[in-house]
Amino acid sequence: MSVNNSRRIFVGDVHGHYRGLLTLLDAIALNSDDQIYFLGDLIDRGPNSAAVVKFVSENQFPCLMGNHEQMLLDAFPGTFIDQAALQAWLYSGGQTTVASYQTGADHLLPRHLDWIRSLPTFLDLGDIWLVHAGVNPELTLEQQTPHECCWIRDEFHSMKRPYFDDKLIITGHTITFTLPDVPPGAIAKGEGWIGIDTGAYHPRSGWLTAYDHTNQMVYQVNVFKDNAVRIQPFDQISVTINPSQIIPRRRRAAISQDVPAAGSGILA
Repeated sequence: MSVNNSRRIFVGDVHGHYRGLLTLLDAIALNSDDQIYFLGDLIDRGPNSAAVVKFVSENQFPCLMGNHEQMLLDAFPGTFIDQAALQAWLYSGGQTTVASYQTGADHLLPRHLDWIRSLPTFLDLGDIWLVHAGVNPELTLEQQTPHECCWIRDEFHSMKRPYFDDKLIITGHTITFTLPDVPPGAIAKGEGWIGIDTGAYHPRSGWLTAYDHTNQMVYQVNVFKDNAVRIQPFDQISVTINPSQIIPRRRRAAISQDVPAAGSGILA
């Protein structure tokens, strides 16, 4: 197999796992010709969000706004604290982020907040469209909102045809094993999209993933197994999902009014 040394590499949700990220990048062995992109959710749940944000921002790696970054900004919208948004963020994993800034990194927080506010909700690379969560298939590209880009799940994953004719969408956000028939650590493939959030923070998985699209290789470390590394071809670790098995939440809610919930097996 020939290897192209000028690679485009995409990193899924890091969620504060700084040591795992460094191990992952060591395995990838970045060179000066590589382009690396982060799909958002650098922060929360893991032990060292401050170090992750510092590393990504200071290296000027392109990064998207994730829903966890958006929750942080909602809690600190300006010169005051929104208490309701703050509690929602802390409940969703923000407590570990706060703790990471209390260990000598508190002086970095204002600078990091400014950097996070500057993050885009999507990046168009021509043949690839990067977004944290996905797109609403019922809306035009111009109608997509930051909320759709950072939060959407089922409506996107249940698409029966690609959103773009000429672009592959790459996302994080939804842990892949919450999708039908996808085992922990595997990449999910849908109609015109792939998802690479393999649940680094989740005890059922622990895998942090980077996808080398150029050479069709997947690099992973398991943060719960001493940052053990595995490298596999994309086609050996990816699972194609059946969109018909995913019921969008709005339809699910309507169905549940008439039929007792049997459980979809998909986290919302």
